[in-house]
Amino acid sequence: MHLLNADLHSHSTVSDGTLEPEALARRAQACGVELWALTDHDEVGGQHRAAAAARAAGMDYLTGCEISVTFADVTVHIVGLGFDPDDAALQAGLQATRAGRSARAREMADSLARVGIRGAYEGALKYVGNPDLISRTHFGRFLVETGVCGDTHEVFRRYLTEGKPGYVPHRWARLGDAVRWITGAGGIAVVAHPARYPFTPTVEYALFTEFIAHGGRGVEVVTGAHGVAEQHKYADMALEFGLLASRGSDFHDPDESRTELGSLPDLPGRLQPVWGALQDRIRRAT
Repeated sequence: MHLLNADLHSHSTVSDGTLEPEALARRAQACGVELWALTDHDEVGGQHRAAAAARAAGMDYLTGCEISVTFADVTVHIVGLGFDPDDAALQAGLQATRAGRSARAREMADSLARVGIRGAYEGALKYVGNPDLISRTHFGRFLVETGVCGDTHEVFRRYLTEGKPGYVPHRWARLGDAVRWITGAGGIAVVAHPARYPFTPTVEYALFTEFIAHGGRGVEVVTGAHGVAEQHKYADMALEFGLLASRGSDFHDPDESRTELGSLPDLPGRLQPVWGALQDRIRRAT
């Protein structure tokens, strides 16, 4: 189970990736992925396309989504895996989560205009497959296109983060709501890339404790945002909290992403992989 090349975190044009679900599936297969999940932000509109493309490419597939929540005034991401994408409560919750993005994007553009960067909203829209899901990533691509920054990594050093031009906080879904939407649709909720959140150990423990209390069952241990030290840390936390372990590249784009699909190291052997608990939910290649 641990040697399975599973990539359970990636994004398409349905949210802020640059490849269509079908192209992403083909790339995943070419990179050796055996079990794949498309986890677009706050959206399940690409799930049926992704499942069909995975089968056509000879890969097994798990439904996926990455839901933005607010915890301790910080945006945290919860990945859902193996759920029914047509579940009405899940779809309604995601729609409510998406509703505030457009107003926030206009505030971000206004903030950038105040430091001399004009036309950012219209520029970002050029990169958006779904206008309801306009995000910082789309603004970042505009800033690179116009030469303000050399790449998207520079963007997030100089702009769009707390204390920098273009940053606008947004209050997302509550942690408990996101977990219940996923579990109510038959899936498993997973804390995404936990090393990315600027939490003290006390607040991080509070996050995991509340997550589990709401029914969360997994954590990303091996992911594009984690180095070796973080992998060891969250492997230990998975054992301490009795959580299933997940693995995913968080791939968005061939040029922007730090980690290629299917290129991550294996999960540590002492952990229980999340896909082991979702065998009945895996859509088999035919």
